[in-house]
Amino acid sequence: QLQASGGGLVQTGESLRLSCAASGGTVPTLHMGWFRQVPGKEREFVARIGWISGIASYADSVKGRFTISRDSARHTSYLQMSSLRPEDTAVYYCAVQRPGRDDFSIWGQGTQVTVSS
Repeated sequence: QLQASGGGLVQTGESLRLSCAASGGTVPTLHMGWFRQVPGKEREFVARIGWISGIASYADSVKGRFTISRDSARHTSYLQMSSLRPEDTAVYYCAVQRPGRDDFSIWGQGTQVTVSS
């Protein structure tokens, strides 16, 4: 089970850090990722990190502003979001891609991020 936290209401230009912690036992993880969704739109990829490699990749829309990291000992992923914009407003979800799978198959419940202009 994944538990996302850290969302909130901030103003344009401010920062937030989201956390995603695994509980109830960990599963083998290839990547942990962050996605976001606005009502009426499809969920979109934000960032992911290789659990062993630590290699990160980002959506173009957040590159240079967001940083994903992980704490393997705590089986926790973080998404540091800086220079937030109103268009970053969404529900943010964390997810796990297991080894041998192409998709993210384990999802957290989401945390709301609202950026006011």
